[in-house]
Amino acid sequence: MLAGNGSIPRHVAIIMDGNGRWAKARGLPRAAGHRQGAESARKVLRAAGEAGVECLTLYAFSSENWRRPEDEINDLMGLLRFYIGRELGALHKEGIRLKILGDHSAFSAETARMVDEAVERTAANTRMTLAIALNYGSRLELTNAARALAARVAAGEIGADDIDETAIEGALDTAGLPPLDLVIRTSGEHRLSNFLLWQAAYAELLFVDTLWPDFDGDEFRSALQAFAGRERRFGGR
Repeated sequence: MLAGNGSIPRHVAIIMDGNGRWAKARGLPRAAGHRQGAESARKVLRAAGEAGVECLTLYAFSSENWRRPEDEINDLMGLLRFYIGRELGALHKEGIRLKILGDHSAFSAETARMVDEAVERTAANTRMTLAIALNYGSRLELTNAARALAARVAAGEIGADDIDETAIEGALDTAGLPPLDLVIRTSGEHRLSNFLLWQAAYAELLFVDTLWPDFDGDEFRSALQAFAGRERRFGGR
């Protein structure tokens, strides 16, 4: 199975890195970098939809981000609520379904409620999926999947021999999403940072130097061009 020139990835995931450095370089508070980063997310979502990408997954808040200063976490949560309030109508109108990866119930009751309402309102949309990773970590996702399958075995619902790759994939947060084709990380870092480790097994990885707040639709289209130029063999010759 090969992907040739002109192919569009069905599922693109982005590690949005560099907000803090972008703000520091301009003498601004980190919150300003997060705000500009949210604008980049809006531009990239539009570009992904125009290109025909079926699913765009954004790594918005990792399970390790709780180690950040409390005021920065509060800024991030406030920004999340603001953009849900501002963008939900447009997402729904454009046929975009919102899906959450991770455990957003750990956030404040107001934030969790807004997220739940946004997911419910857009649930029937079919044009495109926007998956946002909130309080997400891939190792915890895999641990939870293993526990869920072990519980089904203990309950007699399935046998141990029934646990295969398909069963594990069905227990992950990404169940029902297209296979992951492309992972982009901005800001010049070259690691996955506990993001979609299972799903990225055969995904193409693209690391770019651009800080996330400067990453826009043109940068995203350049990433799609780079993907189209790669030959994917999935372990074959």
